[in-house]
Parts: sequence; C-alpha cells; structure tokens
Amino acid sequence: MRKILLLSDTHSYIDDKILDYASQADEVWHAGDIGDVNVSDALKKVSLSFKAVYGNIDGSEIRKEFPLNHRFMCESIDVWMTHIGGYPGKYAPVVKDQIKENPPKLFICGHSHILKVMNDKKFNLLHMNPGAIGIYGFHKVRTMLRFLIDGEDVRDLEVVEFSR
Repeated sequence: MRKILLLSDTHSYIDDKILDYASQADEVWHAGDIGDVNVSDALKKVSLSFKAVYGNIDGSEIRKEFPLNHRFMCESIDVWMTHIGGYPGKYAPVVKDQIKENPPKLFICGHSHILKVMNDKKFNLLHMNPGAIGIYGFHKVRTMLRFLIDGEDVRDLEVVEFSR
C-alpha cells in the first residue's frame, strides 16, 4: 500500500503546509508547471519518492530533470502522468490516440487549475487533475489530492484545500 500526494501547478510556490502533507506521503507526484527547481528540490527533501512531469511554463532546467510524459507502475496500477491531457470526452489530441491504443488505469494531468476526478468508462480508467496548489492563476481555492494505492485499488481519496 502506498500513500500518494498528487499536486500540480505550483508555479514556483511552495510553503510549509504543502511540505507537511508531502512528508506524510510515501510518494509525491507533481503533474507539471513546477515553475522553479526550488519547489521540486524542497519536495524531494521531505518525500520518500518524488515523480514529476514538466508543464508549459517550465524552463529548461526543469525540462532536463523531468519528462513531458511519465508512465510507471505503482503497486499494480498503470499510471500515466502528463501536464496537458484534457479529461474524459475531451482528451488533448496528442494523448487521445495513445489512450485509445494503450489506456492506463490512472491518467493524471494538471494545467487547467480545475480539480477533477472522473471515471472514464469508455477506456476503463480513472482520470485525476488535482487542480492548482500554487498562488498564481484564476483559481480561488488551492487544491491537491491524497489517496491510497493498494494493489489494484485506488481508494480513500481526499481533497486538500487551502485558501489563496
């Protein structure tokens, strides 16, 4: 069983509240728009395992360290994380064909700053977008997700909210 903290769109912002949640997780996943390596370095210091993808605002330093797409296994769950991915029924063109050909069990993206967790019955996958935990953007509430992966199950999903 793995405790996961999923966040996105920090846009160079990190604080002690985020780091406290990160320190409680077995794995921290960042779905892009990190903004500054100080953010990823801080998360790596407090987490047992850190995975990330780069987003559209990320510069060359972050792009050298993290991929655009990251496909990996967590327990028995096939996970695909990217920054700009869309959501069920409205996937980004660049990922739609790949999802059709080889769907993951858990598809994660960021970018929209809109928290969404949806089942995609057509491709038999769970889609997650943790919203934005940074302070920049149009969102009124900062959000991230905590959940457990236990074998083939994703469970105990919790939305973590902070005010701007």
